[in-house]
Amino acid sequence: MSQYTLEVDLGERSYPIHIGAGLLDKAALFQPHVAGKTVMICTNTTVGPLYAEHLKATLQQAGAKLVHVVSLPDGEEYKDWPTLQRVFDALLQNHCDRKTVLVALGGGVIGDMGGFAASAFMRGIPFIQVPTTLLSQVDSSVGGKTGINHPLGKNMIGAFYQPQMVLTDISTLNTLPDRELSCGLAEIIKHGAIADTEYLDMVEANMPALLNRDPELLALVVKRSCEIKADVVSKDEREGGIRAILNFGHTFGHAIEAGMGYGQWYHGEAVGCGMVIAADLCRRMGRLSAEESARLKKIVIDARLPAIPPRLGVDKFMALMAHDKKADSGSIKYVLLNGLGGASTSPADEALVRQTLQEMGAGD
Repeated sequence: MSQYTLEVDLGERSYPIHIGAGLLDKAALFQPHVAGKTVMICTNTTVGPLYAEHLKATLQQAGAKLVHVVSLPDGEEYKDWPTLQRVFDALLQNHCDRKTVLVALGGGVIGDMGGFAASAFMRGIPFIQVPTTLLSQVDSSVGGKTGINHPLGKNMIGAFYQPQMVLTDISTLNTLPDRELSCGLAEIIKHGAIADTEYLDMVEANMPALLNRDPELLALVVKRSCEIKADVVSKDEREGGIRAILNFGHTFGHAIEAGMGYGQWYHGEAVGCGMVIAADLCRRMGRLSAEESARLKKIVIDARLPAIPPRLGVDKFMALMAHDKKADSGSIKYVLLNGLGGASTSPADEALVRQTLQEMGAGD
């Protein structure tokens, strides 16, 4: 089984991403970061019973002085202030200090919340990402975005805070439900659509094998997606420019998540559908051919992701998108494709967006 190590180049905040099978057993990878220190594992009630004790044993073997575990309820609907407070409670009750290392063991919700807790506790403690879902392995664990949701918008409260290391054990995908595997494929498709047509071709051709969890293929796509994201993040850590292209499909997707209620549609499902909507908008704007738009929709469907938006109503959709972080003085900025393999941010004619949403089935 292949093992890869990449570097996210951010100067003094640079860090490695280790990718491979069985890495939860590799104490040597943790040792430089935890030896002689107290560690707090932040996980959830689904992942914790599967991997927390395993990881705890490895951290102790790596020389961690004390290892504590805080387990949160599982689900996007718990990505909020009351649940975040439980992490701070655990850190304080266990007399953790500025040298304590927080290890986020779980999917994107745990990674975002654990990272945000680490950024704020005593004004910043080190943390390590151990992503256990395909979506978090290819996307949310890389780049330092952390935070929680607000009822009016997703990820509206948070911080940019980089980990010390990302350790991606492909073996954890063996226990991942099929629905969540498809969610990770949404972000993989996104990376190909915005940056690498050869990668998109490969993903399209190998979709059945990816859905069947071929380990070598999964390691390869995790590596390539992380390379794409790391390259963008190294050029624009705080999303002042090019990094915004990583949000392709997310403006529509975040509106779906907020409008349906967090947890009703999974993040990857909303992003997959959001990419289909965005591609159709690009077709109407003359930025994508009808064939390219149809192809992207088919790839999303082949990944077992939804391609028809929920009937939120066009007015509600527009209002929710106006709350998105990428809105600028009330003007919605969309990530749009310049043909497959390229993307940029741009405003779009509101009437055209409304027409797209209505004709795709999002209207009342």
